[in-house]
This record gives sequence, C-alpha cells and structure tokens, in this order.
Amino acid sequence: MNNAPGRRVGLVILGLLSLGDIATIFLTDGDNPPYAVAVLALVLGLVSLGLVVQAFRDPSRSLRLLIGLRVLSAVAALPAFFVDDVPAGAEVAAAAIVVLTAVGILLTARTHTAAVAS
Repeated sequence: MNNAPGRRVGLVILGLLSLGDIATIFLTDGDNPPYAVAVLALVLGLVSLGLVVQAFRDPSRSLRLLIGLRVLSAVAALPAFFVDDVPAGAEVAAAAIVVLTAVGILLTARTHTAAVAS
C-alpha cells in the first residue's frame, strides 16, 4: 500500500500524540486534567498507538479508525480553553495537541495522485 514519506511523517506525529495521551495518566494531579479525562486519554492513546503500528503495515485497514480516535482526542482537549482555572501550560498543551493532530491527519490522509498528461 502507499506509504509515502508524508504519510510516514503523519503517522509518527500521530504516534507521538498517542504516547502523550498515555503519559497523561501519570502527569495528572486529579484536577488538571481530571482523572476521568486522563483515563479517556489513556484508552485513546493505547488504541491509537496500536493503530499507528498497524497503519505502518497496512494503512487501508486502520487509517479511518486512527483518524477518528485522534480527532476525538483533540476534541477532548478543547475544554481547556473554556473551563476556568486551567493553567496556562495546559492551554498551550491543548493548543499543540489540536494543531499537531490536524497536521498529522492531513499528512496521513493525503493521498498521492500522479499528474495526468494530456
């Protein structure tokens, strides 16, 4: 299957974001983020990381689910912008998650099409 350099870079970005989700459970103090959010991030990170590995082998089978889970993870970061008393560092991290998720998805989902000669 097509595993172009752009797709590989996108998968690496999504893999690093998945590792960040997994690390959230160890970095929470119970308030920022709440334990429920940290557990959700852990589950999303573990499943996403498995899908990243599978996508390197056969992208056709796992890319849609991987992209869906990474979008869900980015959406879970959005309350950091609307909830009171969120530390500035958490807001910066949430912004980075959203931007990197968008970049990773665009690189991963983009398909290479050859120019058609007329």
